[in-house]
Amino acid sequence: MPFKQGKWRTGRLLLLAVMLLVVGLVTSGCVEGLQSIGWSGGAVSDGSLFVGSKEGRLVAVNLADESRQWAEPLKETGQTGGFLGSCAPAYGGGCGTGASGVAIYGTPVVYGDRVYIGGYNGKVYSYNVSSLQMDDVYPPEGYLEPIVGGGVAAQDTVYFGCSDGKVYALDAADLIWKWEFETGDKIWSTPAISDGALYIGSFDKKLYALNTADGSKVWEFETEGAIISTPLVHNGTVYIGSFDRHFYAVDTATGKQIWQFPAEEDEYRPDNWFWAEPVVYDNTIYAGCLDNKVYALRADTGAKVAEFDLGSPVSSSPVVVDGSIIFASRDGAVYAIDTGLGALKLLAEIGGEIYGPLSASEGVVYIHTQDLTMHRVSVTTGAVFRPISLESKD
Repeated sequence: MPFKQGKWRTGRLLLLAVMLLVVGLVTSGCVEGLQSIGWSGGAVSDGSLFVGSKEGRLVAVNLADESRQWAEPLKETGQTGGFLGSCAPAYGGGCGTGASGVAIYGTPVVYGDRVYIGGYNGKVYSYNVSSLQMDDVYPPEGYLEPIVGGGVAAQDTVYFGCSDGKVYALDAADLIWKWEFETGDKIWSTPAISDGALYIGSFDKKLYALNTADGSKVWEFETEGAIISTPLVHNGTVYIGSFDRHFYAVDTATGKQIWQFPAEEDEYRPDNWFWAEPVVYDNTIYAGCLDNKVYALRADTGAKVAEFDLGSPVSSSPVVVDGSIIFASRDGAVYAIDTGLGALKLLAEIGGEIYGPLSASEGVVYIHTQDLTMHRVSVTTGAVFRPISLESKD
């Protein structure tokens, strides 16, 4: 597992430089002239797709007739120092000006008759599903630090991680605070919930398991790098990627490592990190990596079944559609991995950089790019349908 000494020394310095950039963009402001972005994915519910737009709005798209609704834009903090509401994290971000609104990075959460999103301005918002009218906001006064990851809802509670290093549990009905748990560093990870436990990663290099009822810590598991990926929970195991170039399987009951898998060592690419959320199909884990590859690993042992080179970093989380694993590379290419044949097929090239999670409904994959556009690709034929604009009318 360890690097050779010379390679490790070089890689460590480069990795440190990149990590300082990642952290610096959150803690010390933004780069002048850069625009607000967001890599929100789409959440499909009852024939509608909900997504956070680059304008800083929640958008609802009716998938049957393509009609759209826009919520009011998220509001800026008004601060002139520290973080700004429209500053973006690493991989393409900065300060928004003009029409650019508060960046939204997390995918909306649909729960009951509400939709919840977190903004980079440090607020969590609740909207009515039908009207997109804002119902509640947390905190009601003031701001948290930036919210980058998405949320999750269960047991009448909405859970979010925050750049202040805390996990927040809020009542789903009115966003009233229930509990919070503090980790050792920033949280950009989106939590996962299974059997009364919440799993979330932190920049402090740890994966945490928390009791969803009261936020008490069940266990923690430490890696050698920051954890930004969303955990995958499957058959008593939580799977997670780290910025230490390794992918881990951890026992949900004990917090003990079951296995680990390293991305390929490359002295010129020390940032072979696992950023995207993995998926599982037929006892095989599919994990995208910033080294341009998707690794297919046995869920029980971590043995490599196959690897697929997409030619560009993979930071967008995939979807499973009819036995195919759909991935997108950073440079705008959409691929299907046939799980039966173990073959990689290029479905489409849509142009535009892809960062956010993919979503799917009825054989169509929805891809949100940085130009206020929701692209649509058929999984069966690879046909690219007319894109849907997310740009508001005002």
